[in-house]
Amino acid sequence: MTATPELPDRPPQAPQAPVGPSAPRDLVGIGIGPFNLSLAALAQPLDGLDAAFYEQRPSFHWHPGLLIDGATLQVPFLADLVTLADPANPWSFLSYLRARERLFPFYFAERFHIQRAEYDAYCRWVSENLPALHFGHQIDAVRWNPERNLFEVDFTQLDSDGEAEALGRTHARNIAIGVGTAPYVPEPLRPLADAPTVPVIHAADYLLHRDRFLAADHITVIGSGQSGAEVFLDLLRHRPPGAERLHWLARTPAFAPMEYSKLGLEHFTPDYTRYFHALPEPVRDRLVPGQWQLHKGIDADTIAAIHDELYQRTLHGGWPDAVLTPGVAVRTAGRVGATRVELHLEHLEQGSRSRITTDAVILATGYKERPLDQLLAGLDPYMRRDSAERPRIDEQYRLVLDPSVTGTGASVYVQNAERHTHGVGAPDLGLAAWRSATILNTLTGKNPYPLPDRTAFTSFGLADPHPRTPDRPTAETHPNLVRLKN
Repeated sequence: MTATPELPDRPPQAPQAPVGPSAPRDLVGIGIGPFNLSLAALAQPLDGLDAAFYEQRPSFHWHPGLLIDGATLQVPFLADLVTLADPANPWSFLSYLRARERLFPFYFAERFHIQRAEYDAYCRWVSENLPALHFGHQIDAVRWNPERNLFEVDFTQLDSDGEAEALGRTHARNIAIGVGTAPYVPEPLRPLADAPTVPVIHAADYLLHRDRFLAADHITVIGSGQSGAEVFLDLLRHRPPGAERLHWLARTPAFAPMEYSKLGLEHFTPDYTRYFHALPEPVRDRLVPGQWQLHKGIDADTIAAIHDELYQRTLHGGWPDAVLTPGVAVRTAGRVGATRVELHLEHLEQGSRSRITTDAVILATGYKERPLDQLLAGLDPYMRRDSAERPRIDEQYRLVLDPSVTGTGASVYVQNAERHTHGVGAPDLGLAAWRSATILNTLTGKNPYPLPDRTAFTSFGLADPHPRTPDRPTAETHPNLVRLKN
């Protein structure tokens, strides 16, 4: 879900007073990206659970600017919306293949890692068939109503052009925030990226501008992660040998492979998430930056493909006109003439400085969690924060709120906004189904999705070598819990 825009200058035609269903919903989801889509898919079979999910975009799309031909997910297809919590769920990736009569082709293809475009198509199939999803709805405010012990959620219904059409309000016992992340642009490059006529874009928009950028004389890619590698490889494959005119810059000390060893991957298990959550806040803050290779490295196959492409261009003598420089930071940037960009660089190990002039810049600089402060301004008096003023989030993915709220059984759950409390697995698709199941188990006070107590061979700490599933509240301790039908 993108950041809430301002309403148009002209008011909607004949706006109605905010209205909503008379009975409060058990769960309202804000944002429909993969994580809240996972929650909606697992919530759908639960008889007696009244849930609705809202998204301001007109339909589901997952990183459309990076659906480069051949680019694959960095997690196996089992990391779909539901399988790792409920393998028999009708919204699994294998169910999607069956519905599209593609099970046998997939079986013979023997692909454990599917293409990004196929994952996007699968998610769109789910989103088009779940009745609880409401696209074209912009969430305007979330408040706590202490008289009714419910959350009030105000929204604006948008027409096909994104213009305000009607106002609405719904009430909920529980909220699930899944507004996703936003492209991160480093401060030195922000003024250039914000100027519409300057050839500086984030990789999130790469395919929208690809043809124009391929026509540029010299292109610079900034960023050492998977997106930067995929963009660089795509550009390289479409530039003539000997005239590639490409420069790839990165802050990291190397174009390093992602940690993909079997035991290394156990950092993306619920066991590690529990271990990380129990660590002191300063330790957690120190750990996350040092774990960049767990989630910001490059797939080994992509590195091999880049090297193969570069090597192929040396077969007849000479070297490709491509420069790959790690360990470099962009100090400042500015325009040169009407269309060119000058980058002022500093090598982090040498301490030396230089500058390059380029015709186009693609920023593969990653994503940042969207701040929740504006969306949840109405809940600010009830929110508890850590020493860095970030929301405190408990083990079950709930915002830590004032007891006057939580004592009623009401909760606000977050998805992919908890890296500071739950670790590097927060944005990982492989933990989506587990987190969604944890939320639903906690919300209902029952166990509709039994989860294993142990998920890793590694014991990450000495104090608790055999982690267990967190205790869930019951109807006796929280009388406002959702009650599923038997």
